[in-house]
Amino acid sequence: MDYLFHPLGDNAVIIELGEDINLETHQKVNMVTTLFDEQPFEWMIEYVPAFTTVTVFYDPLKISDFSSHTLPYDYVCGQLKPLLESLKIGEFSSERIVEIPVCYGGELGPDLEYVAEYNGLTPEEVIHIHSSGDYLVYMIGFAPGFPYIGGMSEKIATPRRESPRLKIPAGSVGIAGKQTGIYPIETPGGWQLIGRTPIKLFRPDDKSPSLLKAGDKIRFKPITIEEYKQWKEDVSDKNH
Repeated sequence: MDYLFHPLGDNAVIIELGEDINLETHQKVNMVTTLFDEQPFEWMIEYVPAFTTVTVFYDPLKISDFSSHTLPYDYVCGQLKPLLESLKIGEFSSERIVEIPVCYGGELGPDLEYVAEYNGLTPEEVIHIHSSGDYLVYMIGFAPGFPYIGGMSEKIATPRRESPRLKIPAGSVGIAGKQTGIYPIETPGGWQLIGRTPIKLFRPDDKSPSLLKAGDKIRFKPITIEEYKQWKEDVSDKNH
């Protein structure tokens, strides 16, 4: 597998796995992170996956074979090199399909009409196109649990709002350019909001705080406002 190493500060190495955001590069990123989950190094503090890279943070004091003639960065690269070169595309497959129910339009999706008008479509056509996509989570970032999702049809691509909202409710599903995304927590933002999911994407009390992870496939499922409210009530009852 092709890769490049780059130093980051005095305790991290960036593993560059490609130059473009595409499925093959994403598979490489996913393979490397899965390998680290299954075979962690004692000197590794954490790893951070991105679109085309995986950054590995290490503790120089835990490098067992470190000597005055070997820099910690060189040692870490030497440990990573044989593992990366042994990987083959298709190994460590961890594909998971997550269904995300969404109530489109109305007060939960105030920009649905605008997205439809901008693209010369009806709101129903926007909903159909958005909920029929083949979506892939490339990475988590920006806010806790926020998924960077690829696979949205260009037929419903819409520019960001000229004036961002100061508060976007958690669970809001939006469009910005050629991307779609889900706000896991209340935050300012300029995406066009087309709906909202009753599912919590960020769960700080859980062992895995983020519902979604890189490599997951997403399916959006349209639900009614009644189903949305019932879902929220059921979750509220469970928490009491």
